[in-house]
Amino acid sequence: MRVIAGLGNPGQEYEGSRHNVGFLVVAGLADGCGIRLSAGRGDFMSGVGQIAGARVRLVTPLTYMNRSGLALAQVLEETGAAPDELLVICDDVNLPLGQLRLRGSGSAGGHNGLSSIIERLDTESFARLRLGVGRPPDGEDLVDFVVDLFEDAERTDVDEMVARAVAAVELLLSDGIEAAMTAFNRRTDPAEGGAPGEG
Repeated sequence: MRVIAGLGNPGQEYEGSRHNVGFLVVAGLADGCGIRLSAGRGDFMSGVGQIAGARVRLVTPLTYMNRSGLALAQVLEETGAAPDELLVICDDVNLPLGQLRLRGSGSAGGHNGLSSIIERLDTESFARLRLGVGRPPDGEDLVDFVVDLFEDAERTDVDEMVARAVAAVELLLSDGIEAAMTAFNRRTDPAEGGAPGEG
């Protein structure tokens, strides 16, 4: 069983924040295939179903971002899944808004949620799909920026990015990570007339 976890902070005050785009992708996957997420015995919400012919468990941790590893360690123990069957979806301030980057493994890159998962699982060998949220304006604190809501002018780009991330997960499940990386680790550069460029 593949475990697909979207990272974010629980609580109404964080809904729609930059840090919670992982939650948005999991919600999109759940809506698209009729999976209902509910509370279990651990610090997470989850639901099981079929996506692109694969049996999956969708997960959103109920811990805060910097304790995401606690929830995901519980999920893997409960399901018997190995870290290489895990896909983590999270925000990334080092990518421009709208850009996706899928990798099969790697470092945390400064992301507190990924750092927590790597520490708890004692491995970097799990897939991660990063969604670009851009960097804060000069003078704005990074923590404040990621927990703030997206600007109204960004909403269309955010909705399109989330939809592309859902499609990337579906392709990963149906055709494998290499196919998904080839198709979605790209961005559209308006200066090139809409031609895709490497992200």
